[in-house]
Amino acid sequence: MLTAFWAPCRFAHYFVICGIDTETGLEPDELVCLCWNLTEWENFEQSPLKRTFKSKVLAHYPENVEWNPFDRDAVNMLCMPKGLSFRTQADAREPQFHSFLITREDGSRTYGFVHTFYEEVTSSQICSAMQTLYQMHQAENPSSAAGYDASRDTLYVSKALCLITPMPFMHACRRFLSQLHRAITAPSPPPLPLESYIHNILYEVPLPPPGRSLKFHGVYEPIVCQRPGPGELPVADFPLGQTFTLLGVENLVQLFTCTLLEMQILLYSQDYQQLMTVAEGITTLLFPFQWQHVYVPILPASLLHFLDAPVPYLMGLQSKEGTDRSKLELPQEANLCFVDIDNHCIELPEDFPQFPNKPEFIQELNEVLLRFGIYPVEGTPLTSTPQALRELEDDGRNGNLEGEQLAMLELLQGNATLEKLQALTKRTGVHVEALRGIGGGGEGLGGRTGFEEEELRNAKLNVQLREVFACRFTTMFADYEAFVIQSAPDLESWLTNREQMHNFDKASFLSDQPEPYLPFLSHFIETQMFATFIDNKIMSQWEEKEPLLRVFDGRIDKARLYNVRAPNLRSSNYQKCTILKESAQAIEQRLMKIDHTAIHPHLLDMKIGQGKYVQGFFPKLQSDVLSVGPTNSNRWSNRTATAQRRKDRHRQRTEHLTLDNDLKEKYMQEARSLGKNLRQPKLSDLSPAVIAQTNWKFVEGLLKECRMKTKRMLVEKMGREAVELGHGEANITGLEENTLIASLCDLLERIWSHGLQVKQGKSALWSHLMHYQAREEKLEQQQAEHIQSMGEIKTDVGRARAWIRLSLEKKLLSQHLKRLLSHTALTKKLYKRYAFLRCEDEKEQFLFHLLSLNTVDYFCFTSVFTTIMIPYHAVIIPIKKLSNAMTTSNPWVCVSGELGDSGVMQIPKNVLEMTFDCHNLGKLTTVQLGHDNSGLLAKWLVDCVMVRNEITGHTYKFPCGRWLGKGVDDGSLERVLIGELALPSAEEDCGRGCRTPDMQRSPGQTRRVKPTSGQIQDAIGEAVNNICKHFHKPEKERGSLTILLCGEVGLVWALEQFFNNGFKSARLFQKTVFVWDFVEKAVAYMESADQMGDMQETTEPLGLTCVSLCRYVSAINSTSRNIGKDGKFQLLVCLGARDHLLPQWLPLLVECPVIQRMYEESALLRDRTTVNALIAVLQTLDDFPITLEASLIKGIDL
Repeated sequence: MLTAFWAPCRFAHYFVICGIDTETGLEPDELVCLCWNLTEWENFEQSPLKRTFKSKVLAHYPENVEWNPFDRDAVNMLCMPKGLSFRTQADAREPQFHSFLITREDGSRTYGFVHTFYEEVTSSQICSAMQTLYQMHQAENPSSAAGYDASRDTLYVSKALCLITPMPFMHACRRFLSQLHRAITAPSPPPLPLESYIHNILYEVPLPPPGRSLKFHGVYEPIVCQRPGPGELPVADFPLGQTFTLLGVENLVQLFTCTLLEMQILLYSQDYQQLMTVAEGITTLLFPFQWQHVYVPILPASLLHFLDAPVPYLMGLQSKEGTDRSKLELPQEANLCFVDIDNHCIELPEDFPQFPNKPEFIQELNEVLLRFGIYPVEGTPLTSTPQALRELEDDGRNGNLEGEQLAMLELLQGNATLEKLQALTKRTGVHVEALRGIGGGGEGLGGRTGFEEEELRNAKLNVQLREVFACRFTTMFADYEAFVIQSAPDLESWLTNREQMHNFDKASFLSDQPEPYLPFLSHFIETQMFATFIDNKIMSQWEEKEPLLRVFDGRIDKARLYNVRAPNLRSSNYQKCTILKESAQAIEQRLMKIDHTAIHPHLLDMKIGQGKYVQGFFPKLQSDVLSVGPTNSNRWSNRTATAQRRKDRHRQRTEHLTLDNDLKEKYMQEARSLGKNLRQPKLSDLSPAVIAQTNWKFVEGLLKECRMKTKRMLVEKMGREAVELGHGEANITGLEENTLIASLCDLLERIWSHGLQVKQGKSALWSHLMHYQAREEKLEQQQAEHIQSMGEIKTDVGRARAWIRLSLEKKLLSQHLKRLLSHTALTKKLYKRYAFLRCEDEKEQFLFHLLSLNTVDYFCFTSVFTTIMIPYHAVIIPIKKLSNAMTTSNPWVCVSGELGDSGVMQIPKNVLEMTFDCHNLGKLTTVQLGHDNSGLLAKWLVDCVMVRNEITGHTYKFPCGRWLGKGVDDGSLERVLIGELALPSAEEDCGRGCRTPDMQRSPGQTRRVKPTSGQIQDAIGEAVNNICKHFHKPEKERGSLTILLCGEVGLVWALEQFFNNGFKSARLFQKTVFVWDFVEKAVAYMESADQMGDMQETTEPLGLTCVSLCRYVSAINSTSRNIGKDGKFQLLVCLGARDHLLPQWLPLLVECPVIQRMYEESALLRDRTTVNALIAVLQTLDDFPITLEASLIKGIDL
């Protein structure tokens, strides 16, 4: 067959006729009953005219196309999704139009366009069968209204004409099919037999070349379609204006965001064409990204089980008239976006990030719609009136008039004489045709018909709306190439190692984005569509760029030429699209000047006498003339064949340089299937074996997704821990971590929703937990009760996510779920045999993957639920061998964390422990411990304080190892202790090697080891460096600054070592001298009357510095707190760092004569070079706004 080499460029691949098969008669359609949730009995309860009967493909031409095999069952199912419809002469019989698409397993699409009309039934067998059905129905239902009577009524049945095309030229196909229908209903026969027109569109009308327009001929009028050029947005012919009208701008932007984040999306409408219009509209707006998951805009009844799919999907479900949404039972709704098109409303999933710059984005879309006469009304769908449209089309401000015409029209409209003339012509009935031509009346510009005007308007509106969306991505991802990691030397090594490779530097990319964008972007860059986009970018270095990527990269390059902003300087300021007029003009020019005209329909070599014209009936076509294309190849087919041969030669030359195509395709499918399971359901084969195989693919996909997600969480978390241990740079932020955990919650919900016997509320996991809790007394009942008592969480989905986060933080997620699934009787009751949770091997592997998360520490519950009340338990542990276990004084404690502090709380005497409820403190950082020094046994040597979060189980240890009491140690009655997270004893041995590093501990216990001069200088540099790193992190990721200042290797500890080096602290027969004693003596020296006189003669800044040091020391000494001498030194360092005074105070202390009495000659403080180096290091802190915890500076009045 000669069509084999050039037919991929044909406008249409198949022409199909579906309807009633008079030989098989009336067959009830059980699958459509299933779609309406009808039992077979309920179907028979209905009037026979309202029942569902099977349709068949009556004919299709050609028989088969090699690269697009004809799928009879799928096409029949989608051409007539409700089966056959019967009517009588008393019923409305308006023709209907709808579209559909079939997505093949490789993701490629074929479009179908269907014109359904009613044709009189001439078969006496069918009429008598319907009569019999009515008689039986009336016998069983005597009260039913009179129905069909063959002697009185004319019976009509639906028939569908369908074109199947490779590209979505919806308007052109609709007009062609409409003209075919007109030809059989017209009183006179068409100019040519119908075979001529069908043969013409199948074999002689090519696809328009890129950037060109094409005119071909229908039965009565010519039809024009155009195709965007290589640099333009790809073809999209479904009316976006209608999508906005149906949903409203706000709802559509929310739906668009759900689609980008790959949630499950279910469209719901009575109208098949509306389902298709919204689905195609929303996927069209994704440019440059593409939907990678299940895509079925019209879900046939046979595939209703696909709503059980535990994967992202975008599906359309037809609603039955009068059906209440609440009665629609969906298997899972935890991550579902439900779009009720007919009622103009959507239901969104929980934890839903907003699209960046959403208010400004909506405003720009509204402006575009207003220019085309579509008026947004708050809270209702958009409206568009024909009069408003005509007025707006006539308005030159919309760009509908060009240059001279617009100027001339404005001149004439302002002319008073012309206005009088117009009034006169109206009274006399004379028309001013020339002015009408300019103003847009009559046929419109260029002599276009009303049809063409409407199509042009739709095309211009489509492209301008799409450009607004595309501009958002061009702005957000302008610098994406800088973060693509291209590490493979060739395509083969990249494809084989794709799973192990990091292709995009997500952490660096996010750190470069404006903060308001982060909630959305952190989720979006984890999606499959973004991963595929980056894969295509990497592969473009070895093979031709994917078309969407080529267009997108071209736009970014163009934007860079005109963009004056500094590279990498990201702004959240909204940038409007600047090419709206340009893009609309390109389409108008193509439609104004037709580039190509296809061959006209012509007479074929047909048998005479067949297919005779009978008004109202579609004739039986002569299949022999429609089964093959023309034998004389025209210029178009020759040109196509030559191009094809050229491609074949190029492929043969390059074959030895590239992978074997089959192998490459295998790798590509594997690479692109990471994170997604089944690309597309098969519509035609619906055997139990195929359904079982589909479910098995789901199970395998869920397990693979679990493995990938847990591995990613571990690798990223371990990466951060390695940084904390001093190896390399961090590659995950708290925002990313939260995104990964939210993704894990979504995965668990999808696993628990797979194969449910009966829908169990919106969260299948929470429902399972509640069933288990009702039967068992265990499974951390207290944990579930904590979650239930949290008033902040209002839904079962929220409770399930809180439970997952809490279990993960407690390192009990795998253990809890294992115990939950160990109740096999309950699992069998809740789940079907094919469900993931009933596949034993996969379930065990799944729990093992979750168990691996126990090797790292998460604070995903504590950091998210920040406002809840949490019970804490505190215990003070004294060193009993060296002091009294109890104290006669009144002890108190104040616990502080990253989110606040508990306030001072008195500890009951002789108890040394207490439980208290407090707002979530976050990760605990410090404990203030003290007493009032009353009674005989007031001196107290404390080993540590232990504080436990009673909900998460996290226990913090706050080491002390020093005295609290007057006349002992440094005389302190209170100390600030720094915390470390303590391991549960059972995990002490097995978990230590891979757990999160300890938090900084209090600096009291390590004083006995004297570091060398070099070690001291290194410690100061490291402490200052850590503070600088702290401020270079995003604000939400910084953690506690107190630890960096006062922790074991913090700034205070490092400076203490510096001041203690060479310090003459030991005095024979005298008490120990502390660094604070040196500071006090130096300040006293400065404050002496003659010394202050000398100071006044020095430069003004030095005098002011001296005053500030004296003032700060005086304020610390006069505080009511009994913090001891080391505590006072710590406070001075912290205040000096906060107010950027440390580098100024050091020279004063070094120059003071007191230093010679209290420090040895070799002391670091007496080495001018070392001191100058220290000053230079401390000056780097002047750039940062250091804020101190209230627990550190309480009682200081400065």
